[in-house]
Amino acid sequence: QVQLVESGGGLVQPGGSLRLSCAASGSISGINRMGWYRQAPGKERELVATITRGGRTNYGGSVKDRFTISGDNAKNTVLLQTNSLKPDDTAVYYCHALIITPTLLEVWGQGTLVTVSS
Repeated sequence: QVQLVESGGGLVQPGGSLRLSCAASGSISGINRMGWYRQAPGKERELVATITRGGRTNYGGSVKDRFTISGDNAKNTVLLQTNSLKPDDTAVYYCHALIITPTLLEVWGQGTLVTVSS
């Protein structure tokens, strides 16, 4: 069984920063891609950022130039550095991974809440 464990959410003032981390564990042969999605109350889940095993990144339009995703293939972890946070960034952030077990398995974390408020 494979699971994703997230940490790093919390309350932050506008303009502040948070670092979210996600670690994959279990029967893992490799990870094709990891990333973050978020869902605000009353809205659909949306892409925040993803990173492939080869290091290629993709960002959602609303976070580009403010958030940075990085990964560690050896540790099966992914980090999301969030800067210049805005109230509109308030959401539950979910870690997502495409894991080779050796079949390709899609896995979601339980989510971590980020609240941006003064």
